[in-house]
Amino acid sequence: MSASPMPLQFFTRQGAALRRALAGWRARDVSALTFVAALLALLFVAPILAVAISIFQSGEGAWASLMATVLPRYAVNTLLLGVLVAVGTAMVGTGAAWLVTMYRFPGRRIFEWALALPLAFPAYVLAYAYTDFLDHPGPVQSGLRALMGWGPRDYWFPEVRSLEGAALMLVLVLYPYVYLLGRAAFLQQSICALDVSRTLGANAWGVFWRVALPMARPALATGVALALMETLADFGTVAHFGVETFATGIYRAWFSMGDRVAAAQLSTCLLAFVLVLIALERTQRRAARFQANNARFSEIRSQELTGWHRWAAFGLCLAPVVLGFVLPLLVLTAMSLEGGHTLFGKRYIGYALNSLTLASIAAVLTVLVAILLAYAARLRPGPISRSANQLASLGYAVPGGVIAVGLLIPLAAFDNALDAWMREVFGISTGLLLTGSLGLLVFAYMVRFMSVALQTVEASLSKVTPSMDYAARALGETASGVLTRVHLPMLRGGLLTAGLIVFVDVMKELPATLIMRPFNFDTLAVQAYRLAADERLLQASTPSLAIVAVGLVPVLLLSREIRRSRPGSSVRSRGEKAGRGGSWRMRLRPGSQG
Repeated sequence: MSASPMPLQFFTRQGAALRRALAGWRARDVSALTFVAALLALLFVAPILAVAISIFQSGEGAWASLMATVLPRYAVNTLLLGVLVAVGTAMVGTGAAWLVTMYRFPGRRIFEWALALPLAFPAYVLAYAYTDFLDHPGPVQSGLRALMGWGPRDYWFPEVRSLEGAALMLVLVLYPYVYLLGRAAFLQQSICALDVSRTLGANAWGVFWRVALPMARPALATGVALALMETLADFGTVAHFGVETFATGIYRAWFSMGDRVAAAQLSTCLLAFVLVLIALERTQRRAARFQANNARFSEIRSQELTGWHRWAAFGLCLAPVVLGFVLPLLVLTAMSLEGGHTLFGKRYIGYALNSLTLASIAAVLTVLVAILLAYAARLRPGPISRSANQLASLGYAVPGGVIAVGLLIPLAAFDNALDAWMREVFGISTGLLLTGSLGLLVFAYMVRFMSVALQTVEASLSKVTPSMDYAARALGETASGVLTRVHLPMLRGGLLTAGLIVFVDVMKELPATLIMRPFNFDTLAVQAYRLAADERLLQASTPSLAIVAVGLVPVLLLSREIRRSRPGSSVRSRGEKAGRGGSWRMRLRPGSQG
């Protein structure tokens, strides 16, 4: 009968459909780029896993003691410190970015770049400066006692060595993350949307709160997340102020108790804080996207402030610059003049060159890998690419010393095993090939600061509408061509932001450098730590000033580039460009004809 072949035909058709579906799934979700991104993510998370695996090993009983005594205090202090820093950086960074973008007032042009200057300061250096300035024997309290005739116990003065003091130090040095990303986001917004809200009856506060702030939310959330992860990983500031957090507990368990299992378990608790933070931010944002309508883009016109408003704006922008940069710089300079070393001596030039070399290599490699990870998630969105990016971002909240230990333990075992095998077979000693090498130290920096570059690149990519990708592919561009010829030119400001933030962070990184640096290869941060550990704070001011001086140049270039790279900026004349001695192409508003 003719009906008998039907089951065979049916299963044949279904099998062919299944094969096509599987082939399409593989091409769509497991492309070569996604596979490479997944391998890189596993490589970056390997040091963290190496430490986490130690949880299942039996320790020396220190973990039970920590659970019963200090662990609740670690958790509460870490949580309070994170909340204070998140609120402080969001308020200071967002407010300053909005003021210098939307309004004209005295000193606005200076504040555009000056508000980024505290980014060059390590938080622990700021803590040294304010401790010397505000402590009981410092100039402030000494001046008050001399002026008022008070005795040592006749007055109350805020204690700088406290959780609130540590939060203030971290806010003063970390708010530029929110300011820089927020300012870039506000500059990329079109005045059309803001004008429409004004015609609908919104006042200045309503325009900011209901229109501009939601559109800038991805960039602001990225800045606050970076500040929070930096806070969770901070050790120098909280240790100097005597605040017990998970970071100080990890170092105490590792170096004082000698219990690496307890240190690994505390590191896991710290990692849990980060995972909760990332999950909350991702859940709140969900699948929302914020994109400007480039066809109706119009340049933002700043408004002139009058009366007391102009001086209020001036004061609000001046306060973080003075407290986060000018005052500590003056204090450190006075300390250096009183008993510091020669800043431009031969030794310190060598320290600066070592720091610059490590920071430059790490910044370039980190940004390149961040581009690959972010672009893989854009081309092939799915659970694999999302998981790869989340795994690659975990290292930022883990202290540098923990990452160093996670790398040194397995690689030292590998080097020793290889050396033993070479001695036995060939009679040759290979020594330590990986342990103590510059390459391994740079990789530790990449693990530590990948989140900085990746989140910044992702925030910049979210501003590029998918229609641009479709148009480029319709014109015959390959995926790599779209990246190199369309995305990278448009992301120049964001990529420079990512690279320079990584550069400055590497310059200030202390624990990983201290543990993993090659023999006789010291940096400015290591030298400052050595002197401070010996209670030679006056001498420690010299390398601290050098760190600030080296970090100033990229911070200034960063602020300048953000101002120049906004889409929709006015057309720059060739005569203006030629007057600066260069051959420049004109920048046109998106959607214009050239």
